[in-house]
Amino acid sequence: MEPRMDAGTKKTRKLRNSQSFKDHVSGYLYIAPFFILFGIFTLFPILWSAQISFYSWNILGNKEFIGFQNFIWLLTDDPRFWKAVGNTFTLWIISTIPQLFFALVLATVLNQSMLKGKALFRTAALIPNVTSLVAVAVIFGSIFGTHYGILNWLLSQLGFDKFNWLASYWGAQFAVALMVTWRWLGYNAIIYLAALQSIPSDIYEAARIDGASRVQQFFNITIPMMRPIILFTVIVSTVGGMQLFVEPMIFAGDQGGSKGQVLTMVLYLYTTAFTNNQFGYASAIAWLMFLIIVAFSVFNFYLTRKINSAD
Repeated sequence: MEPRMDAGTKKTRKLRNSQSFKDHVSGYLYIAPFFILFGIFTLFPILWSAQISFYSWNILGNKEFIGFQNFIWLLTDDPRFWKAVGNTFTLWIISTIPQLFFALVLATVLNQSMLKGKALFRTAALIPNVTSLVAVAVIFGSIFGTHYGILNWLLSQLGFDKFNWLASYWGAQFAVALMVTWRWLGYNAIIYLAALQSIPSDIYEAARIDGASRVQQFFNITIPMMRPIILFTVIVSTVGGMQLFVEPMIFAGDQGGSKGQVLTMVLYLYTTAFTNNQFGYASAIAWLMFLIIVAFSVFNFYLTRKINSAD
């Protein structure tokens, strides 16, 4: 049999429950703006694109339901899409791998105690990442221009013929990869620099006493102790490389060059939606691209666990 509560106890419990309810409501009100904006600008477009991927729609006329036909065309009868996939992977390989390696080298140099003006060099490393895209277009247009580019001027001074970088497949790929590397090298170097500064200096001192050279210290101490950060930058760079858009758009236009030399998945998605007005087909491209990125993320996660379990 439950004990009887007097009026004062009931009133106290009622006030406590009321205050608890107000606390919960105020908490939800504080976080509500994020969820409202997320629902309007992120969740709704995702669900909407999933719906219209099953339609043939040019945004002006009526939508025609065609089921999985957009995906079937994309997988079996669209060589331009698969060319964009191949270009995306190629650009990722020739830009991300050298970029992360040189970022690690740059971070090691910036971490040297004998270096003067460290703050200036560290600030300069981030400048490309915050530079206006218009300025980037002007800079690399001046470097890789066919008739008045700096590189072609150097080639002519050495006695070689001028090279049409944009018309060449590998020339355009190299130019865009260099643009990506230039833009993100300093950003990754600063991340690596923060990781380097967390490594105890006693370890390097012990290695020097044992006769280890700087190269041996780099490969046997620095890289193993920075492995989690390196894996993090690899994963982030992989996701970013699969979404490459700005650099090829600036260098070669929305078609990725006359023969699609630097056409990427996102650039093809943009062209399909906003140039050809095929919004249903563009939504199918977006979802297939999403699945490719998820597959790579899962592979990176598996690779990370495999490497960590090997320790």
